[in-house]
Amino acid sequence: MKFAIVKERKNPPDRRVVFSPLKLVEAKKQFPEAIFKVESSDIRVFPDAAYKDAGFEVTNDVTDCDVMIGVKEVPIDALIPNKKYFFFSHTIKKQPYNRKLLKAILENNIELYDHETIVNEKGFRLIGFGRYAGIVGAYNGFRAWGLKYNSWNLPKAGRLSNQTALINELNNLELPNIKILLTGSGKVSNGAQEMLDAMHIKAVSVDDYLDNRFNEPVYCKIDVLDYNKRKDGKAIDDVFDFFNHPEEYTSNFMRFARVTDYYIAGHFYGDGAPYLYTRKDVKSPDFNIKVVADISCDVDGPVATTLKASTIADPIYGYNPETETEIDYKDENAITVMAVDNLPCELPQDASEGFGEQFLEQVIPAFFDNDKNGVLERAKITENGKLTDRFSYLYNYVKGIE
Repeated sequence: MKFAIVKERKNPPDRRVVFSPLKLVEAKKQFPEAIFKVESSDIRVFPDAAYKDAGFEVTNDVTDCDVMIGVKEVPIDALIPNKKYFFFSHTIKKQPYNRKLLKAILENNIELYDHETIVNEKGFRLIGFGRYAGIVGAYNGFRAWGLKYNSWNLPKAGRLSNQTALINELNNLELPNIKILLTGSGKVSNGAQEMLDAMHIKAVSVDDYLDNRFNEPVYCKIDVLDYNKRKDGKAIDDVFDFFNHPEEYTSNFMRFARVTDYYIAGHFYGDGAPYLYTRKDVKSPDFNIKVVADISCDVDGPVATTLKASTIADPIYGYNPETETEIDYKDENAITVMAVDNLPCELPQDASEGFGEQFLEQVIPAFFDNDKNGVLERAKITENGKLTDRFSYLYNYVKGIE
């Protein structure tokens, strides 16, 4: 079987790749019967020469390959009919801007596998860039704090080579005695926590965070049962009760907002769950948060200060609680917001190496063991010019039917 590492063609340019040269060498060693070709690229974080030096063919023509592996959406005019494709298609939530892409995939008899749909038997994602979003998001939040208060001027993450370089910059800061709140329990929040721990910021319990003052910066990491409570007042310690019955809960986040200076949103927000805080909440004199790093970036949603996704080029904006509008983030009335929705792009080397490790472990074996764990079958969105049963709910979306 022939695999192609395709060139990223989406703008703005994305320098990430699924397999680094070293990880591709490892893949070839594990599966000597596989053939890997690399489509030439002038933007990839690893240059063509690095793949050539590792023994791989680098070419402008990958039409003889069976499986095309990329990161971001492939432009419609670059799709090769009758192939298998792996990339983030941004279609499974019926995103309007990619309806034509999914339609073209069906028309070209392409077998589409979305990185987001690569899940285990319980539906949990097996691969992703979440850890790196958390790493960069936490860094960018500290950068935003420094710019807001003229305390320090960190370089943009994209100018630094790797996570170690980010940590070195952060460890040069003299932080005030701020309280930092981190929401979430998955890869995103764990990535952010790595950065806080690398800065030797003290982790404290929920009770200590809410009730005590400290002579040093501290952080508290909380999950859904910490910032939500049942409407009937029952004490519950089973998160699945929340996941299965979110309508029975209401937000309890404001108790944290009263004492938090810097908030890192690294949670996953599920449909039907209560908003963490609303625009009305932000108007309250009890709302103390000054800087928000919204890594989850659900626009106009559960984190009310997130009016829009920001960009790597222009990552920070201000939120005015009274007018509920965007203002200069340095304005004394502004809550400073960092809400970049493609954070891993700022750490392309580390992100690519980590993603390739997951892809080699979770996906490539399925092509050679008859998909014994059902990974490919669950992930497959299209086949033989039709949606698979699992993704048949996208039929009206493809047809443009409301």
